[in-house]
Amino acid sequence: MPLSPLEFQRVFFVYETASAPVLSGLTASFGRGWTGIVGPNGCGKSTLLRLACGELEPTSGGIHRPGPVAYCPQRTDRPPPELQEFLSTDEPRACVLRGRLGLQADWLTRWNTLSHGEQKRAQLAVVLARQPAVLALDEPTNHIDSQTRDLLADVLDDFSGIGLLVSHDRELLDRLCRRCLLMSLGQVVLRSGNYSAARAQQQAEEASARAQRERLQHELRRIEREVSNRRREAARADKLRSKRHLDKHDHDGKGAINLARNTGKDGVAGRRMRQLEGRAAQAGARVDQVQVRPILKMGVALGGERARRPVLLRLDAGRLALGSDRWLVHPELVIPADARIGLTGKNGSGKSTIVRHIVDRLDLPAGRVVYLPQELDAERGATAATELRKLPDQVLGETLSHISRLGSDPRALLETAQPSPGETRKILLAMGMALQPHLIIMDEPTNHLDLPSIECLEAALADCPAALLLVSHDRRFLERLTRIRWHIVREERDSCVEGLHVH
Repeated sequence: MPLSPLEFQRVFFVYETASAPVLSGLTASFGRGWTGIVGPNGCGKSTLLRLACGELEPTSGGIHRPGPVAYCPQRTDRPPPELQEFLSTDEPRACVLRGRLGLQADWLTRWNTLSHGEQKRAQLAVVLARQPAVLALDEPTNHIDSQTRDLLADVLDDFSGIGLLVSHDRELLDRLCRRCLLMSLGQVVLRSGNYSAARAQQQAEEASARAQRERLQHELRRIEREVSNRRREAARADKLRSKRHLDKHDHDGKGAINLARNTGKDGVAGRRMRQLEGRAAQAGARVDQVQVRPILKMGVALGGERARRPVLLRLDAGRLALGSDRWLVHPELVIPADARIGLTGKNGSGKSTIVRHIVDRLDLPAGRVVYLPQELDAERGATAATELRKLPDQVLGETLSHISRLGSDPRALLETAQPSPGETRKILLAMGMALQPHLIIMDEPTNHLDLPSIECLEAALADCPAALLLVSHDRRFLERLTRIRWHIVREERDSCVEGLHVH
């Protein structure tokens, strides 16, 4: 069935509290299949999705939407309005999606006890059931374990409409996307191919532009040196042709100077100088015509130090309620001062539950623990933005420097009252860098972060002397940073019991 494209026509968009537009004259056409929307936190990816689906309207310009639209946001604070109907309907597609994504009939009534991964699966299933012409997904694999990620990729691969996908999941972008919209520092470029192909093309073009600019700058410097040399020569010649240094009775010297002037040597030199200056101006213009994206200085250092006491926490063996007659059983757990612990398990297995239980039982001085929970709601984001603006000038300057080196524009964050989830994480990370914690606990720390920021965080944690307890589905992240694995699996003898095992 024919489907006209989703079209942006000279779209400008600026938030009321911001001084600069998020989108400046964007013109783009999106056809069937998936388009990856890629860029640093705060560059406008989520704004673009909300504009595409009509949740926001452009400040100027127009958007043509070819049919029904659906938007799946990053946050999972509230259940989708249609969840109850979706869970109870006998409609075939809903039944298939419930089965493929593992939804259960009571998920709405126990929404607040679901893991964030389970909430994300429910959110995605509801929007997929609508079968919209345009489907916009904002970080759909956040919180989702590797097995569910594969199931989700299969489901999304079957979508036959126009898909817009914001994600930091390189594997998902490469598998699904036919084209990628790369957003950075006010520049928006639509490229064909999956993420790896589009990124390689971008890097090759940027390298070529930098090389061309360097060649032109070299030529400009050569011409400017020649102009400078000619000016010095002209100054010496002017001095020699001046009669002021001659004795008033030196008629021969005055005659020679008059002869040089009358033969036009001064005019020839002047024309040559003007020609050189014109060539220098043209070379400068050619340099300015070659646009090169600036290379941001990235990389941060996390504050922290090794605790003097050898053990930070010793938790007796026990069990924790997971709701609906389910339990998490764990052995004695020890967090030594030099811990590098990775906590893994499927969605809903109790990872965040055991982390909160540990945080509540820590006996460390104030400021000696940095805890970053899995999900930061909109209220926490607004509070973080307010706390940032209230920092003393010196601390604020250092914090903004850290935010910049995590890949976000600190000036834009100072203007916003509601930062994105990724920006909220960067604010909290940057403020935490001023502390000297003995223990850093992070529950899915790579969620919502863009790819360069993930790499920066990875490098910072690798060099941090504090103890680490990290919950993540990112295998590469944990392999680099952890030595001990706490893994939660369902016990074979009792399907209502999850068991935590130390490796």
